[in-house]
Amino acid sequence: MINISRLFGKSPFAPLQSHMKKVSSCMKKLSDTFDCLPKMDSEKIEKLVAELSKLEHEADLTKNDIRNHLPKSLFLPIDRAHFLEILSIQDSIADKAEDVGILLTLRPLELFDTFQTDLLELFAKNQDAFLQSNQIIEEMDELLESSFGGIEAEKVKAMVEQTAYKEHMAEKLQKKFMKRLVNEGNTLSTPSFYLWMRLAEEVGTISHISERLANRIRMILELK
Repeated sequence: MINISRLFGKSPFAPLQSHMKKVSSCMKKLSDTFDCLPKMDSEKIEKLVAELSKLEHEADLTKNDIRNHLPKSLFLPIDRAHFLEILSIQDSIADKAEDVGILLTLRPLELFDTFQTDLLELFAKNQDAFLQSNQIIEEMDELLESSFGGIEAEKVKAMVEQTAYKEHMAEKLQKKFMKRLVNEGNTLSTPSFYLWMRLAEEVGTISHISERLANRIRMILELK
């Protein structure tokens, strides 16, 4: 497990960044799973999702370790409650990645060839939003050095806007995909239709959470 005091000695935001690396590993494993879908290799998908669940557990342990060992006497450049909220939002992305992965193991995706492009594009758009929010967390040290102002703050605000735009585009794609499922999914069995709809909903949540994370950083900038 990570050494919290050592991380804080390096940077007050190092624990958040360390946890975000765990979250990024979850998203990378989910991306590998989506890459495997066209091959229809159920055994490989099961293995990847099992690895994803292990990574999500590691992210949980890191989150709990940070919460349990956050020194009350430690000076933080942002409000302690905001710090812990950012940590919680980050962790919910890892949770959602696992949720999506588990859905992919429930049963083979019926009419996959028909809806393959829509699903893969939807995931790619949501992953883009996550990657943008991840970059914002990586910028936290630079924000601290600039006292949360100046050119660096404007740069991060622009990144927040980019995250919001990516989330907007992902949401538009999600609605289009779900409408197509309703209009063209009459040949799907009821369980398969439900699975496709759940996938569209759960994948779309990744960009929603990513935007929420970015907006939390924006709020901190506005409070400075």
